[in-house]
Amino acid sequence: MRDLLPPTVAVAVAEASDWAGELLPAERACLGERAVESRRRDYTAGRVCARRAMAALGVRPVAVPSAADRSPVWPAGVVGAITHTHGYCAAVAARAGEIRSVGIDAEGHRELNAGVRRLICLPEEQERCARLPAGTSWPAVVFSVKETVYKVWHPVVGTWLDFHDALVELDPDAGTFTARIAAARRDAAPVPDPPALVTGRFSVDESLVRTAAVLLPG
Repeated sequence: MRDLLPPTVAVAVAEASDWAGELLPAERACLGERAVESRRRDYTAGRVCARRAMAALGVRPVAVPSAADRSPVWPAGVVGAITHTHGYCAAVAARAGEIRSVGIDAEGHRELNAGVRRLICLPEEQERCARLPAGTSWPAVVFSVKETVYKVWHPVVGTWLDFHDALVELDPDAGTFTARIAAARRDAAPVPDPPALVTGRFSVDESLVRTAAVLLPG
């Protein structure tokens, strides 16, 4: 993730020991006793990485519990995001005065079936993906971008964002994306200045798609 974000954002990628690390009491309470082992490992690695990212900012690491919608609750003055998939986990953190919101996502690089593509992609996006260079599952990249866009949107606006509420354009040469939020969703937002445009970066290799974006203050 470090290559996709500005230096004002601290990045921590899970190491082997992080998946079996220690949770703080407030985090354990959110996870619950009935969590399956895979969920427990993912949650643990995410929180260990979150505290390491905060420490890199010079912020005293504290618990990062979960809200009712399972999104991470960062301490006052910090914004951040967590992602985990298929043995990969990363967390990022930044000071709220420097970054308004940050989103990251990682997904397995795989082909998506037609039903999933329709669920995720607008017709225009499917057409654009079909014209992009072969060898990359571009719908999987769009999926990851929309996950990142939601993580940028939700902390600022506090509402849900559906897959079809953002129109994504990819620039494969630059490794960048632009996501335009639907006017209807912005008009319904309970805040006066919801983001209309989210821009970021992506990277794809044989097994993994990574995406990241920041929203600056003002």
